[in-house]
Amino acid sequence: MTHSCPLCDGLGSVFYKKNDIVFYQCENCLGIFVDKIKRLDEKSEKMRYEIHENDVENQGYQKFVSPITSAIMRDYTPESQGLDFGAGTGPVISKILQDNGFFVKQYDPFFHNFPQLLEERYDYIACCEVIEHFYHPKKDFLLLKKLLKPNAKLYCMTDIYSEKIDFSSWYYKNDPTHVFFYHLKTLEWIKNELGFSDVKIEKRLITLSN
Repeated sequence: MTHSCPLCDGLGSVFYKKNDIVFYQCENCLGIFVDKIKRLDEKSEKMRYEIHENDVENQGYQKFVSPITSAIMRDYTPESQGLDFGAGTGPVISKILQDNGFFVKQYDPFFHNFPQLLEERYDYIACCEVIEHFYHPKKDFLLLKKLLKPNAKLYCMTDIYSEKIDFSSWYYKNDPTHVFFYHLKTLEWIKNELGFSDVKIEKRLITLSN
C-alpha cells in the first residue's frame, strides 16, 4: 500500500503500523506521515490542544522554548517585528520576548485566529512544536516563507527523526496530533525546493533563512 507524501508528492510506502494507524515514509524526502484518514477532525484536534498544560510562567516550559527565544534575542533587536506562529493556549515565546522588550504578534488557527496577520511581513517567525502538526506541510511552509521579509529567519522546534531512533518506542509518534515527522533529508528538501537560502540544524532547533 502506498500514499502520496503531503510535502513533496513523492511515493510513501508503509513504514510502521500500530493497531489501525499506519505511518508511511516518503521515498523521496524521507518524511514520515500518518494516513490522512486517521487524522483527527478539527474539533477533536482543538480539544487535544486545550488539555495541554502550557503555563507561560512555568520555568520548565520557558527553558524548553529557550533555544528559539535565545536565538531570536541573539539575532534580532527589540525593534524587529516577529510572529509567534501556532502560539497555542500558552504563548510562552511571545511572553519571554515581550518581557525583553521585543515586538511579537501571535497567530494560531484555533486560539489566535487573526487572518490579517497573514497579510503582513516579519523579520522573524517562531514556530515551536508546530510543524509536526501540519496536515499540508508544503502549503504551510510556503505560507511561512511568504510571511518572511528578505533575509528574515524562520525558527522551528520539533523532534527530528533519524535511523538511530526506534520508531516503535518513539514517544513523539504517540500524540495523535503529530502527523508529519522530519528527517534531515526532509529539511534539505524544504530548503532546496521551497526556495529558502539556508537551513541550520542545532539539535531540535531548525533555522530556515529566506
